[in-house]
Amino acid sequence: MKASLDESQPIFLQIAQMIMDEIIDGHLQEEEKIPSENELSQFFNINRATVRNGLQSLVDTELIYKQRGIGMFVKKGAKKKLLMERQKNFSADYLLPMLKEAKRIGLNSEAVIEMIDEEAKK
Repeated sequence: MKASLDESQPIFLQIAQMIMDEIIDGHLQEEEKIPSENELSQFFNINRATVRNGLQSLVDTELIYKQRGIGMFVKKGAKKKLLMERQKNFSADYLLPMLKEAKRIGLNSEAVIEMIDEEAKK
């Protein structure tokens, strides 16, 4: 798990995002137990309530589930759900801002595609 937090967004959201990234990257598998509130709060040196809020947001979006007395686990279908959501948002999150900046600095779509192709070859 990524070991650093920043000031760009609330810490509980960063915790949730890190776990989602771990699911997408395959480091956390479906039905696998995720680190406990205590483990995460100690690892990041943050309040347990902050961790609890991050985990609860994942429960609310049905990506993880609680098993009373045992812990929290990645829900079946979580990776597929996350991939579909991120693919759906890819254009708005990445392409549109990139194209807006490209236009601002005088790059046409062909130049952008060429740059992407060059970077993909690296």
